Amino acid sequence: MPTLLAFALGALVVLALAYARTRFAGFTAQRPEDYATGPALDPATHLSGPLAMEGLLYGPTGRVVSRFVASARGTWTGPTGTLTEDFIYDSGARQSRAWSLTLGPDGAITGTAPDIVGTATGRASGSALVMRYRIKLEPQAGGHVLSVTDWMYLLDNGTLMNRSEFRKFGVKVAELVATIRPAPESAAARMAAE
Repeated sequence: MPTLLAFALGALVVLALAYARTRFAGFTAQRPEDYATGPALDPATHLSGPLAMEGLLYGPTGRVVSRFVASARGTWTGPTGTLTEDFIYDSGARQSRAWSLTLGPDGAITGTAPDIVGTATGRASGSALVMRYRIKLEPQAGGHVLSVTDWMYLLDNGTLMNRSEFRKFGVKVAELVATIRPAPESAAARMAAE
């Protein structure tokens, strides 16, 4: 009996440490308030016009499993916007997504897209924006529904660094790291206008 009790206590300690790491020290422990200083990320400004993206997808072992480039276009009318994204993966596969976004008070943001289950919710604060949502993968990718935590960080030159974690049953199964920046022709037009 003492061996079983020791095993149960050990398992409880491991679970408590795993929870504490996730809650207080891991990627998901970040809060928008952590980024209240620095350049101000405004979704209607920084996700507007033609955008260029490059990124990597990491599998559960931490190795790169795919690379992509994408073009996007953001359009806004007041607090309501649309962000269309067209991805080309290193395998030659293509994927498109059209986000419908709504900005609310105090940096709140909500969004929907055809492959998003329910509504994405998030908040912009200072130099960062976080969105949390569930995404349904395409059938050729298994059709799984994954929980996503998506952070964007604004750099001083206007580029957004995007880092996302994808989880199934609480276990990280993939990670994405990407840049989002004004497309070259858009950057030139913005510089000429300033």
